[in-house]
Amino acid sequence: MAKEYSRKQRVAEQIQKELAQLIQLEMKDPRLGMVTVSAVEVSRDLAFADVYVSFLGVDEQERIDQSLKILGQAAGFLRSQLARAIKLRFTPQLRFYYDSSLQRGAYLSSLIDEAVAKDAQAGKGIEGSEE
Repeated sequence: MAKEYSRKQRVAEQIQKELAQLIQLEMKDPRLGMVTVSAVEVSRDLAFADVYVSFLGVDEQERIDQSLKILGQAAGFLRSQLARAIKLRFTPQLRFYYDSSLQRGAYLSSLIDEAVAKDAQAGKGIEGSEE
C-alpha cells in the first residue's frame, strides 16, 4: 500500500496551519497587517521551511519588502513557538517569501476579461455590417 502523503508533506501542512495561527494571534507588529500563509515547502532533511505569504490589500513593493523583513526578524520567535506546538526533534528554520500568485491571477483575469470584451465588440461590428 503506497503512502498518500510523505512525512515532508505532513510536516509542511502542520507548519502552515500552526504558522497561520501564530502570525495572526501572536504577532503584535501593527505594520504587518493581514498575512496569509499560502504554502510551506520543507527541505528534504526538514532543516528549512520556505514559507510563502501574501498580504491583504498591499500592492506596493516597498510595503511587501518591509513586511517580509518584519517576518524575517520574527522568524526566531515564530520558530520557538512552532517548536512548542509541533513535536519534532528539530524545528526547521523559517524563510519567508512573497507569494505573488494572487496578483498574477488577478492580472491574468483582467487580460481575459479585456480579450472577451474586445471579441464581443468585434462580434457586434460584424453582425451590424451584415444587416
